[in-house]
Amino acid sequence: MNKNNIENEIQDHINLASQIKIELPEKILEASTRIILAINNNKKIIIFGNGGSAADAQHIAAEFTGRFVKERRGLPAIALTTDTSALTAIGNDYGFDVVFSRQIEAIATEGDVIIGISTSGNSQNVLKAINAANNLNCFTISLTGKDGGLIAKSSDLNININHSVTARIQEMHILVGHLICSLVDLKY
Repeated sequence: MNKNNIENEIQDHINLASQIKIELPEKILEASTRIILAINNNKKIIIFGNGGSAADAQHIAAEFTGRFVKERRGLPAIALTTDTSALTAIGNDYGFDVVFSRQIEAIATEGDVIIGISTSGNSQNVLKAINAANNLNCFTISLTGKDGGLIAKSSDLNININHSVTARIQEMHILVGHLICSLVDLKY
């Protein structure tokens, strides 16, 4: 690796962020509007994903419950990836593909906003949780990559990062998450 590699990686990031600036503002606005509506109706935000997307889910949930930029009240958000007892018990007893959907069945209620994150768009446990949330009349948002996969088709709102490199997709997912948090901050 040399300086050119670094410059190319940064340029790829910039190019993708520029593409998002053109293609995704309306979807980002809709996501933040749905979250604000849910919070105003005493509902919660539930977020989940695998690996780096699990970390992103926890990061975004913390921005809501703690604070993003300005001082405001804590907002109701849960990352399903933080309860290791639930994850391991459900995974052991029922299988890894239902670690999120079982939690959705247990804690989601009609009107909650559910955010599933998958860089491939095809993570089975994320897809099953989105479908479980749809059955409960929650509003489902997905952050996906590549072509959006099956998860894009199952979500009420899909915010897709049309790129093949997982690192770039994850970088844009956290950017999208921060943009949503920023818009929500304006209302509280």
